[in-house]
Amino acid sequence: MRHLLDTQHLSREDALTILDIAEDMADTQHREVKKLPTLRGKTVVNLFFEDSTRTRISFEAAAKRLSADVINFSTKGSSVSKGESLQDTAQTLQAMGADAVVIRHGASGAPRTLATSGWITAGVVNAGDGTHEHPTQALLDAFTIRKRRFGDDSRGRDLAGVKVTIVGDVLHSRVARSNVWLLTALGAEVTLVSPPTLVPQDVSAWPATISYDLDSAIAAGPDALMMLRIQLERMSAAYFPTEREYSRRWGLDATRLAALPADSIVMHPGPMNRGLEISADAADSPRSTVLDQVRAGVSVRMAVLYLLLSGQADHDDEQKKEDER
Repeated sequence: MRHLLDTQHLSREDALTILDIAEDMADTQHREVKKLPTLRGKTVVNLFFEDSTRTRISFEAAAKRLSADVINFSTKGSSVSKGESLQDTAQTLQAMGADAVVIRHGASGAPRTLATSGWITAGVVNAGDGTHEHPTQALLDAFTIRKRRFGDDSRGRDLAGVKVTIVGDVLHSRVARSNVWLLTALGAEVTLVSPPTLVPQDVSAWPATISYDLDSAIAAGPDALMMLRIQLERMSAAYFPTEREYSRRWGLDATRLAALPADSIVMHPGPMNRGLEISADAADSPRSTVLDQVRAGVSVRMAVLYLLLSGQADHDDEQKKEDER
């Protein structure tokens, strides 16, 4: 794997490889010494043009647990804030010897530009670009669903027949887009539930069912209900009457939580707007996988960095040695 730019073009086989290696990475995190020497001598740059806490820290933890050197590059107070272009920033990182660049950018397509421009030879991981995609979030969501469904017998399994309902601000959500492509590639059935004003204009090519009624979607018995954050910072117009009205019609409250099938799980990519798209009852219930998703994020990102900088052959050799011990 040279880059990870989206899930739309990620094959089922490559997705399963990432998820299975993430299982191996997760196993190492139960040891007393969690650090692996795998990427010693490699340099990973976190290049974040947008604010982030969870994603940046998760990538930093993943790289450090693989013994890579990590450089956190924030655009605030940097040359970028003084007008430096993405090209100049990339060439600076190239001169510094970056082996992988994890980029979050407000412009859709910026990671692909970085990966294909020739400005840099490093592997590129998309950590979220505009309203386009967020591939590692979708991978950690799939990892979480698979783990909750199959437990320790997850390796090699896809999500065939699993029903996933994604609810909320689909229009502005790169998480929703990445999940639609990845989950369907793994065999899941995806339903999107949203106010009509928060559905993208043309979703005819998306492999998902569109609904505007959350109660009907819950009655259909989803295996996983994923609540999306309302991205008020991206809204320049009134997409719904009031926050109270949105919560009443499309929020997950205690009543809707109780209406879910007994084995359904509740997901959220974070950060949560408690009381808006999700109530405290739902966020803190035993069905909630919010913290599972955070833990999965480190393992999945370890797997992605490992494949970018080390490769499948090396992993197979290491796994063989581990099995022989």
